[in-house]
Formats: sequence, structure tokens, C-alpha cells
Amino acid sequence: MPDLLSRQMMHFSSCRALILAAGQGRRLGPGAPAKALLTFGGRSLLARHFDALDACGVQDITIMIGYRSGDVRCEIARLGSDARVHLIENPSFREGSITTLWHARSVLRSGVPILLMDADVLYEPQLIGRLLQSPHGNCFLLDREIEPGEEPVKLCIQNGRIVDFHKRPQIRHEWHAESVGFFRFSPGVAAELADRVAEYVNRGRTDMEYEEPIRDMVLARNGSDFGFEDITGLPWIEIDFPEDVARAEAAILPKLTA
Repeated sequence: MPDLLSRQMMHFSSCRALILAAGQGRRLGPGAPAKALLTFGGRSLLARHFDALDACGVQDITIMIGYRSGDVRCEIARLGSDARVHLIENPSFREGSITTLWHARSVLRSGVPILLMDADVLYEPQLIGRLLQSPHGNCFLLDREIEPGEEPVKLCIQNGRIVDFHKRPQIRHEWHAESVGFFRFSPGVAAELADRVAEYVNRGRTDMEYEEPIRDMVLARNGSDFGFEDITGLPWIEIDFPEDVARAEAAILPKLTA
């Protein structure tokens, strides 16, 4: 009879990871590599994603590619993961990131829990475990240590519920924190997300970011059916600017477990 850890690993293996790695990363400057290929401690962000997912027993991985897709393919082959990783190319990667989810709609409708992940994050692998082990079928990760300003995407909490999800929140709330950019969605909510993304694209709103239809689902439910895990204190950073690369190397990388 399988022990608790084995049962957890079997449960996690039913999840499908969907890694968004198509973006151009303009804010890193001209000629920047695909952000998933940024290297820290001798390993690319993509390699670190594979390590974290492997540790949690998640073997079904789809990666959305676009900008410098050939380089990403080469890195996956170098890592020996090309046989088990499914790639979907977004030819519209220069538009809003909602187009990447639109090209991933078959994955969102695949009938299994979806682990949706931004590729441009350096993080403590425990974050993935916290997300997968959460009792919430639809779960966000949040960090209360948030920098001021409009850049961070904010999760807004009122009476223990998520009531808004935006860089510029419009709903009254008690407190807010930064979204890590990792989510777990149940099969039904993932399929609804695909439908909502399709509505945006059909209306010509391809300039939008993928967070917008997620926010629509949160608002439609007034926060019910969605939960969150507070990972404040665990090291992570989203890489958007050159200064993020420097901070990742100096302040985040030394704190990560081997």
C-alpha cells in the first residue's frame, strides 16, 4: 500500500504544467535572450523549472514558446527533456500575453488540473510544493513583501477572500500582496479560462495580458472557488529588468536550497 508521500506524488503527477515562455522581454534591453534561458548558478531558469517539477512528480509539461524559440528548443534538447516536453509555438508573441494562452487553449481544456507558470521566475522550489499541496482546488501564491507602485500584480484580500487581481486594483479590500505568477486551476476552471481567453481574442483584444481573464473569473465569483497560499519569506523574484537579474544573482540565488 503506498505511503503518504507516494500518494501525494501520484496525485501531483496528474497535474499538467503549462509554462509561459513566449514573451519577448523587451525591458531587458535589445538582444536579450529568451527569459527562460537566463542562467543563474550555471543553470537556466528552464532547467530550474524542470528540477522543481521533477521533485514534485509533475512529468506532463507543456511550454509555450515564441521569442527565440529555436534557442529554447536547443536548451530543452541539451537538458535531455525534448522527449517528454510538449512545445506549442505562439507566432503572435509580440502581442499581449493573452495570445499565448489562446494558443494553449487545448491544454487548458485537457480535463486535468493545470499548473500555470510564468517562465521568468527564479524561486525556491518549495513554492511549487506549497501550490500543489494546497487544499484549494484553484490556488494563487502571494507574497506580502511587495514593492510599492503599479508594476507588481496584486492579489487583494477581503475577509479572507480574493476580491481583485490587478496591477491597479479597483475593488475595496483589507490588504494586498504580490502575485508570484504561479497558479493551480481545476479542470473546470482551466476550461473556463480557455473560453474567456477566446472571447478576448474574438473581440480583437489581443493586446491584453493573460491576467485579465483570470481577474474576470475572480470577479464573477466574488472570490469564492479561489484560494491562496502565503509564501512570504521564501525567496523568489520575477525577472523583468536588468536590475532584477542583478538582484537575483546577489540576493535570491544564495538563499535557494540545492
